[in-house]
This record gives sequence, C-alpha cells and structure tokens, in this order.
Amino acid sequence: MIKIEFPLPAFRIKVQEGREFIFDGLRKKWILLTPEEWVRQNFVQYLISVINYPSTLIALEKEIKLGELKKRFDILVYDKQHLPWMIVECKEMKVPLRESVLQQALRYNISVPVNYIIITNGSMTYGWQKTAEGLNVIDALPLW
Repeated sequence: MIKIEFPLPAFRIKVQEGREFIFDGLRKKWILLTPEEWVRQNFVQYLISVINYPSTLIALEKEIKLGELKKRFDILVYDKQHLPWMIVECKEMKVPLRESVLQQALRYNISVPVNYIIITNGSMTYGWQKTAEGLNVIDALPLW
C-alpha cells in the first residue's frame, strides 16, 4: 500500500439548488461534489502540491474508447515528452479496492498505455509499475 498524507483542503465549494459543487482548477469549472470527486480533487492536489507534479501535465476525466465502448479515466499524468505516464483510478472512500478496480484501470491501459497504474479510494492507495515482466507492486508514487 502507498501511504498518502493529503494536504489540508483549500477548495472553493459552493451550494447551488441544494447541491454542493467544487471548483476544479485544472478543468477551470464547477463540478458536482460527489464522494468520488472529493477523492479525485484531493489526490490531484496531493500530486501537485506535495510531490510537485506539474498541473499542466495532468488530465482529468477524459473520454477514451475501449473497442466500441466510451469510458472516462479519472486522472492521467503525462511525462515530460507529453506521453501518457501514469493513470489513476479513483473510487469513493466506501468502495473497497478489489481486483475489479485494478482490472478497470488495466482496461483503460489498453487504450492509454502507461508506465504506472494507481488505484485509490482516498483512504487506501495501491500502485504498480509496468515492466517487461509484468506488473510490479510499488510502495510509493513515482517521483516526477
């Protein structure tokens, strides 16, 4: 398991028609604040403010095609050459990180090949590095 200590949140949140929205600085828009979105926003802030990943190389919830299906990944980090480098699949905190969550991220990896695959529910985070031999468990997020 990868230990993540999230920074104190400094999010802009508003209530509109009884629903909470969070301002996403990367997408530059207000997003409905679901439990999964809370995990996604905290994880992105960790990547940017704690381990210094450049925000300009992070994409959120972009559509990809898996055969005939259209899916959306949660977080994709690009490398310095602007190639996909790390994919992060987020789940809300009450969703256990089972094999099915890893399989979901691996399916996304078919369309968007990356070196690192991360799954998180905000309280637990697991990661793997792809090598020629397969997937190797990692105990820390890769440094930028």
